[in-house]
Amino acid sequence: MEAKKNRLVVQKYGGTSVGTVERIQEVANRVIRYRNRGDSVVVVLSAMSGETNKLVGLINEINPNGSAREKDVVLSTGEQVTIGLLSLALEAKGCEARSYTGTQARVITDNAYSKARISEIDGSKIKEDLNLGKVVVVAGFQGVDAEGNITTLGRGGSDTTAVALAVALDADECQIYTDVDGVYTTDPRMVPEATHIPKLALEEMLEMASQGSKVLQIRAVEFAYKYNMPIRVLSSFDDGDDGKSTLVTREEDIMEEVLVRGVAFNRDEAQLTITGVPDQPGVAHKILGPISDANIEVDMIVQNIGTDGATDFTFTVHRNELEQAKNILAETGKSLGAKNWSSDDKIAKISIIGGGMRSHAGVATQMFEALAKENINIQLISTSEIKVSVVIDEKYLELAVRSLHEAFDLHEA
Repeated sequence: MEAKKNRLVVQKYGGTSVGTVERIQEVANRVIRYRNRGDSVVVVLSAMSGETNKLVGLINEINPNGSAREKDVVLSTGEQVTIGLLSLALEAKGCEARSYTGTQARVITDNAYSKARISEIDGSKIKEDLNLGKVVVVAGFQGVDAEGNITTLGRGGSDTTAVALAVALDADECQIYTDVDGVYTTDPRMVPEATHIPKLALEEMLEMASQGSKVLQIRAVEFAYKYNMPIRVLSSFDDGDDGKSTLVTREEDIMEEVLVRGVAFNRDEAQLTITGVPDQPGVAHKILGPISDANIEVDMIVQNIGTDGATDFTFTVHRNELEQAKNILAETGKSLGAKNWSSDDKIAKISIIGGGMRSHAGVATQMFEALAKENINIQLISTSEIKVSVVIDEKYLELAVRSLHEAFDLHEA
């Protein structure tokens, strides 16, 4: 990967990339190599691997039911350690650096503690330091609300910080360094034949992230998609900077339109069903409104054709929010006079994704045929222009992923 001169790049390093003093020194060396090429560099860091879990453990020992505000104060400290250590490492190597917490970087968010959303970034002070030739090191995962309260962005929030900063600073590229060297047609740990994808459309990456791919955090991809910010996924464990990577960019910058780009999967969902509710206008709102009011995100939704004035309604939520959703659905079921309501946390969602689906018919049929050959029953189906998703029994997940990867010849991608 040949870097152009006088670029501004934002580099994000995850927890494993800064997990030890030795790894932090390696990050410093890499940053300096970019500086020596003539690039201006902003670095966004996660906490050291395992640190956030330690902080959560301390919170649970002290007061697991404490206020979300105070929990965010604790959770934000992990990144403060890494930005200070990297800045010190850069200074020791003769490279001027300045660290910024989310508050100091003026990463302004709403006040939804533990999963705050970025509303704006004031990059003026960062630009001043860059103009002075300094490397700027920013804490990911955190921000500050309008009243000055520390907020955190949720798991994977450092990716979001990095892309949002890249947009605010009008960077040439946002580089996400992780423990993999890019995006693959599916998880290589499940399918060893999975192949590396050198270039991917932002829209395809958005679908892959939303359907379970763990390489990039979905809100980060949403930012990139909205503002056309190129993202490059690289491994921080590669020696040098010319190894494999995946460039996620605008669709028009990709020469070849592939029918199916990859297979994504998600084990983190649960399914809820309510049966025998009145088949009348507004019933969907009555069911999902209270779920939304509780800030629980709903993914797939299916409403059956009504018979005898009644209908059935099925939807999926994140598995961590199942108990809360079940309690809400029980109250809704009683108020609607529903026949029954149930849940299932032993499901998995599998998706095939590719920009070429827009102009090719029969992709869904091919997917269903591949699953049928393995006697895998489909419980729910959802489609978009470039995606087909199905919900199946979790015990068939690995078999389903392998069969779809083979059915669409992704081992030859």
